[in-house]
Amino acid sequence: MPVSRLSVTIGADPPPRLDKALARDVPEDAALSRSRLARLIAEGAVTRNGVAVTDGKAKVAAGEVFDLAIEAAEETDMAAEDIALEVVFEDDALIVVNKPAGMVVHPAPGSPGGTLVNALLAHCGDSLSGVGGVARPGIVHRIDKDTSGLLVAAKTDRAHQALAAQFEAHDVAREYRAVVHGVPDAGDPRLRGVRGASFEEGGVLKLTTQLARHRTDRQKQAVVFQGGRHAVTRARVAERFGAPPAAALLTCWLETGRTHQIRVHLAHAGHGLIGDPVYGGRRTLSAKAVGAAGAAAAAAFPRQALHAAVLGFRHPEGGREMRFEAALPADMEGLLEALRG
Repeated sequence: MPVSRLSVTIGADPPPRLDKALARDVPEDAALSRSRLARLIAEGAVTRNGVAVTDGKAKVAAGEVFDLAIEAAEETDMAAEDIALEVVFEDDALIVVNKPAGMVVHPAPGSPGGTLVNALLAHCGDSLSGVGGVARPGIVHRIDKDTSGLLVAAKTDRAHQALAAQFEAHDVAREYRAVVHGVPDAGDPRLRGVRGASFEEGGVLKLTTQLARHRTDRQKQAVVFQGGRHAVTRARVAERFGAPPAAALLTCWLETGRTHQIRVHLAHAGHGLIGDPVYGGRRTLSAKAVGAAGAAAAAAFPRQALHAAVLGFRHPEGGREMRFEAALPADMEGLLEALRG
């Protein structure tokens, strides 16, 4: 396999360990992420004075020169599949798609094919660079199988690294539409008693908790207040349904991006998503409140009523602000029309 070589000179006042020093001083156009550099070190592909340095914690000094042997990107073992994609934007660095509900993002034991990654491999073809050392699209974030909406994937290691940094710093705008049981209201004494729930100006519900794997069901996430990962969700009522109001369309914003975050947080607040088989509970809407058609549509809705409607970030090359919007899919529009009826 072809190998390219790169020499990196450690600059002044370096971090105390090799992996961090290389991450700082490697040329930006080399597009080597921290994880890729860590693999190169572990594989013995980083040498100092001709001797391999395989410990990422090795001490370094200013002026030392390290030589990196970088193999060409390997071909992925994931199959390209000719699956139709709704491409919202695409250039040499990234691609933004509007993922349909029912499509898994990445191959896994239960979903080895038919995923977004399989579709991207076919769509992008030879335009993909070696993301992480493998010729594949770089999945920077994910949305659940049965959530529809916008997702960005990187085509190059450089774009992947830059986008991942924005997600890690919570600098990405992510806005969702959710249809839920009940109506979050600042005047609801029950909701004000929910731990982690508060209201901000404009009637915005803020949910601040930790999230961790459920203790008995490893496929689920759970709200915790010790351990876990910090999670913040905001939601505002966009439309109410029923008399008295029995359901609502919410606009939700993610400050953090944890697995199932919106679904878990809204269920914790007592406003689970309509159609959510995992967190929605057994709640139903009464025909008296929303009409027979609305109650039937909610009962039959086959997935969590959640859509990633807005995605905004800075382009990894040049830094220009980018913002994309995706209209509600037909099934959610149909649900809303039935609830309005």
